[in-house]
Amino acid sequence: MSSTETPTRPPTGADRARPSRSGKPQGQWKVDGSTPLNSNEEVKAADNGLNVRERIEQVYAPGGFDSIPDDDLHGRFRWWGLYTQRKPGIDGGRTAQLEPHELEDRFFMMRVRTDGAALGPTALRTLGGISTEFARSTADVSDRENIQYHWVRIEDVPEIWERLAEVGLETTTACGDTPRGFLGSPVAGIAADEIIDPTPVISEITHRYLGDPELANLPRKFKTAITGHPSQDVVHEINDISLVGVVHPELGPGYDLWVGGALSTSPRLAERLGAFVREDQAADVWHGVVQIFRDYGFRRLRNKARLKFLLAAWGPERFREVLETEYLGYALADGPAPGPPTGRGDHVGVHRQKDGRNYVGASTTVGRVGGSMLTDLADLVESVGADAVRLTPFQSLVVLGVPAERTDELVAGLEGLGLRVKPGFLRRSTMACTGLEFCKLAIVDTKDTTERTLDELEDRLTDLEPLLEEPISLHVNGCPNSCARIQTADIGLKGQIITTEAGDQVPGFQVHLGGSLAAPGLEEPQLGRTLRGHKVAARDLSDYVERLLRSFLDSRAPGETFAAWAHRAEDEELR
Repeated sequence: MSSTETPTRPPTGADRARPSRSGKPQGQWKVDGSTPLNSNEEVKAADNGLNVRERIEQVYAPGGFDSIPDDDLHGRFRWWGLYTQRKPGIDGGRTAQLEPHELEDRFFMMRVRTDGAALGPTALRTLGGISTEFARSTADVSDRENIQYHWVRIEDVPEIWERLAEVGLETTTACGDTPRGFLGSPVAGIAADEIIDPTPVISEITHRYLGDPELANLPRKFKTAITGHPSQDVVHEINDISLVGVVHPELGPGYDLWVGGALSTSPRLAERLGAFVREDQAADVWHGVVQIFRDYGFRRLRNKARLKFLLAAWGPERFREVLETEYLGYALADGPAPGPPTGRGDHVGVHRQKDGRNYVGASTTVGRVGGSMLTDLADLVESVGADAVRLTPFQSLVVLGVPAERTDELVAGLEGLGLRVKPGFLRRSTMACTGLEFCKLAIVDTKDTTERTLDELEDRLTDLEPLLEEPISLHVNGCPNSCARIQTADIGLKGQIITTEAGDQVPGFQVHLGGSLAAPGLEEPQLGRTLRGHKVAARDLSDYVERLLRSFLDSRAPGETFAAWAHRAEDEELR
């Protein structure tokens, strides 16, 4: 089938889906047929999103921004990692009042996927050069292990693609209703305690399926995470599909299969299917799950179109049955669940590799790196004889293959760049989404607000550092969509315009407390508790976080984590 054709799915397998309460078709291709049920589905059916690349290179880059029609600009461009960015000067109170064309600038955010790849000095310099030359020196590490640029002009996109391709990077399906960038273990293939190296599986999947036109029209985005490290370092509980390294008592190392996790406004943690996946089965299993989503996912309402809603309707047993009988053609072995995480998955600090060298994890500040930092990082990695850098799902990075005798030199160099190998208890686990600066959905500023809060609190809370056994995670989001994973943080903040006691409308946050994913000492992951009726003005954020942390230390039980305390504490202790 050519990439311009839309696959026709005859209505079969109706017994696999439950009818909606309204009795309306839900747009499941194998149940309802492939007739589009909304404008988004019509745009995707009219032309495969992958085809827009040729138009960008041949028509829009030469013709400039005004040559781009709406369906491509606001639809298919996403299939190549491009969104228009927010026009400067529009405050968050107007986000919901203006149309997209009124909010957007004539520049783009561009998302570069790394898929867990090790970025050597040449790749880092290329990423830094693109930032400096084409993106006004912007570059952010996202919590999806992507690099995100801003201020990109359509005229420069083909040149950027060429430079990325030279170092094995791309923007293919980095956005859109597609298989987005993969989360891979940052220490794949090097960690001394690794269960299984996921690099071959990620490579096989991306080689076989990245850019496959048959997978370019999914109901919504599809997120993947694969790790073989016992720290469970890819936030597997909140991805559409995750493969987590385990050891089967008879079959040896392989993967435990999880599906259906996602956050946003209807958060749901992924569920185990109880299936053990051998390394040689992993690519086929991934392909089977994404095809289930394509064929049976709900398409009528976009806010109900993620895989988590199909899993909720079917349950894990039925999902596994469909995977095995309709898509794999064989049964998967039953397998064990992952054990408790053995450490923090951010890998911050100095750690020994299995070859005797070290890997060194360092925190960014809210993901900001920039062109000069990336270039200087490339020089540093090369100068100490290290191998490469991987990004993490925590807006941080890990330097790989550091000679033991040069590790102190590397650490000093990283600190000099503003990359903290020994960050404070709050800075280590703080993340912020793009926010009002560039995002058309945002209501409040995030990165500047969070950075200012960190600076203030590090001055105020020096007395707390010795009292805290574990870092406190602070995740700040500019809108309800949870790109910064607010429901899984100790302190999660959702941006909104709030009304103060004086009646003023100001930027602020709804508060979520006590969320957590895989972590040492945690029995089960849990979503955060929404603190009903309590809002915090952005200008008061430092005061609130300080008050909250001091309340925790005053009233916690011996050995109690912040997450456990936040779920049992009275509302007044949390305000």
